[in-house]
Amino acid sequence: MSQPSAKSERVSAIVPARNEEEVIAACVESLATQKEIEEILVIDDQSSDRTAEIVRQLSVQHSKVRLLEAGELPSGWVGKNNAVWIGAREARGEWLLFSDADAVHAADSAAKALSIAGESGAALVSFSPEQVMKTWYEKAVIPYVYTRLSRRFQYAEVNDPGKSAAAANGQFVMIRRDVYDAVGGHASVAGEVLEDVALAARVKAAGYRIWFGSGKGIVRVRMYRSFAAMWEGWKKNLYSLMGGQPAVVWAELARAVLPILLVMAVMLSVFVFTQSSLIALGSFAAGLLAILIHYDSELEWSGFSPRLLPYGIQGRYLFAAVLWASYRSHRKGRLEWKGRAYPAGTPRASKG
Repeated sequence: MSQPSAKSERVSAIVPARNEEEVIAACVESLATQKEIEEILVIDDQSSDRTAEIVRQLSVQHSKVRLLEAGELPSGWVGKNNAVWIGAREARGEWLLFSDADAVHAADSAAKALSIAGESGAALVSFSPEQVMKTWYEKAVIPYVYTRLSRRFQYAEVNDPGKSAAAANGQFVMIRRDVYDAVGGHASVAGEVLEDVALAARVKAAGYRIWFGSGKGIVRVRMYRSFAAMWEGWKKNLYSLMGGQPAVVWAELARAVLPILLVMAVMLSVFVFTQSSLIALGSFAAGLLAILIHYDSELEWSGFSPRLLPYGIQGRYLFAAVLWASYRSHRKGRLEWKGRAYPAGTPRASKG
């Protein structure tokens, strides 16, 4: 497929927002300073907080900011998909930049995406954002999840036009408008809760190049600000992100929990054999150390700091617990997110 020059083309930023009063200003401000971005369309998805009021205030300060209203959610649509579809139909740019409301962009995020598109010939560019983590449970769960995802969706394979692997992160997706229209846009993935991967798969299947890579230093996100929100978000996402198959769930559960159980079994065996608590505890500590040494290599592979290593054991247990809850939720056929319930008929999930 042909690739027009990206350097001088206009970018429309599209931001879906449902009860995002804590984060929407930082997101919009970070987009508003970028000269490549001609307009910022924020779609208020029936928020019950001050999201719309904040965006109206921002539109007074920045002429490129415009507030749209999503209205009632049509049957068969996921809320985020409906909101961004509304924005896309109003957008004027040759490139559409879809950003989650909790994403904070570097001053050159759009410029870097355009540059990558020009150099690689990609019609879709997506960054996996730098993760901001403040609480112990964020530091435990998020890195462990991403170490697994980095193995499942390897950048080199996704970016290879000769391979079928496709992925994107909905927190930052920039796509050529003509390609977006050609594949049917978000209307073609209306009921997908993992709309980012589904859209990327459609783009790649249509013969266009995609580029997916690290967004470190380009865009950052704090995904969840409470344990309840994190649990609900990963409960919706994780089963699908791990492959959406029961066999994969069991394999991931075993991978997360079995090494610790084996270490405990060895400790008990050593104690029975030696009758020494000290030796038994030493074997236990050695086993945990071996697990953490392996996790350190996984963190490095995924671009995370080794300072997160102390949270590795907790991360395994929390990952296993929320993956099981996600599996059960999908089995029951009901997904919940931000006060809405969706049928689990589609095997995809994304934050949105």
